[in-house]
Amino acid sequence: MSRLVLRRVRQAGRPVVMSQFSSSPSSSSLLLLPSASHSHGSLRDGGHRHQQRGFSASSSRRIMETTGFTENQLMVREAVGQICAQFPNTYWQEHDQKEQDPSDFHAAMAKAGWLGIALPESLGGSGLGISEATMMMQTITESGAGMAGAQAIHANVYATQPLARFGTREQLEHTIPNIISGKWRACFGVTEPNAGLNTLGLATAAHRLPDGSGYRVSGQKIWITCAQVASKMILLARTTPLEQVRRPSEGLSLFCIDLDRSQPGLEMRKIKKMGGRAVDANEVFFDGYSIPSSALIGEEGKGFKLILHGMNAERCLLAGEALGLGYAALERAASYARERVVFGRPIGQNQGVAHPLADAYMRLEAAKLATYHAARLYDAAATGTDESIKQDAVGVAANSAKYVAAEAAFAACERAVMAHGGMGYAAEYDVERWLRECLVPRIAPVSREMILNYIGEKVLRLPRSY
Repeated sequence: MSRLVLRRVRQAGRPVVMSQFSSSPSSSSLLLLPSASHSHGSLRDGGHRHQQRGFSASSSRRIMETTGFTENQLMVREAVGQICAQFPNTYWQEHDQKEQDPSDFHAAMAKAGWLGIALPESLGGSGLGISEATMMMQTITESGAGMAGAQAIHANVYATQPLARFGTREQLEHTIPNIISGKWRACFGVTEPNAGLNTLGLATAAHRLPDGSGYRVSGQKIWITCAQVASKMILLARTTPLEQVRRPSEGLSLFCIDLDRSQPGLEMRKIKKMGGRAVDANEVFFDGYSIPSSALIGEEGKGFKLILHGMNAERCLLAGEALGLGYAALERAASYARERVVFGRPIGQNQGVAHPLADAYMRLEAAKLATYHAARLYDAAATGTDESIKQDAVGVAANSAKYVAAEAAFAACERAVMAHGGMGYAAEYDVERWLRECLVPRIAPVSREMILNYIGEKVLRLPRSY
């Protein structure tokens, strides 16, 4: 079979797998029928060939310790890794340099059913959780695809969470299957030029038409990933003016809208950026853009609470993506340090090279624990398997995981470049690309400083500083 089939099957007489990374025992497991060839590339270094192997969780030992993961998580890692192996590092180098969308990678993931990994089976998804989706995203970046590979699909995972939970039957039956199949791509429309971290202060407004048939949207969004290729946007807009609500969190509404380029009132401008250049980032302008009332998700004015389900999921996924970048860079650096000989011995024999890499490994392993703990809490709260877990606890864990994973990834990527010396500056060795891209988890979707503020206020009960 040419396609990777993902479906859930009943376990028959098999012990239930539990781990610190799983929110609950599962009565089902993944049946994975993979068929993917491993791609191999090579790098040139001073007259000798440095072999670069394609990703496979089973063909060779990866440096990440996998003890404690569930069978489902490990099977996701193996199967997604086999798809990623069809897209070698040269593919991502070329797409980065040409700023070309990796549409065939997105199509391969969609064909195999992975875009619905965290969506209900009733809607055509796999019915798995953010714990498995986080593993999927980590596997993508760890394969060498980096943030470009992750950003090509991750909005389809986290942006659909509020829609899957609170959408109307028409929205669910019409929209979700088309996103899962890859026919439509989705983007997340929240960030604004003057309301990046201050989501409650966003100015984009959706004005209800007098006859109640729809809304007209006016405003500007920024840093909207994949807007150039997306068919749908999960849009957060203000439907009640800020001065007319009791609390700033009120009066915001969530919509699932069509991005119809032929319709007046919609304009997109691509942003030139430092890393992840294969995937577009955009300014999106609305000027009286018309949307139907059926685009509303949940109740009007209650959108902020709904969007939190997507935001916490996004933080878990981004933490996993950061981990993958860090592990990829560290493994490349360790391989280079073992094989690169200077003054008659491998450079990895020098403690000045070995110790920073060893330290980076321990940071990544610690961040891994925080990341999958956060994903476990998210899933437990989402499924109601543990009613003691509140959204505040999920928010603390998800933000903490994003913070420590981003910092660990940055340390690993920066040290990988330095371990390569001058060759770390060369595009063919990939580590410079990963260093550029690992800044994304440090900055987005919330800065390090705002996470520290959040933990200080929510956990340590310190006075708010802003």
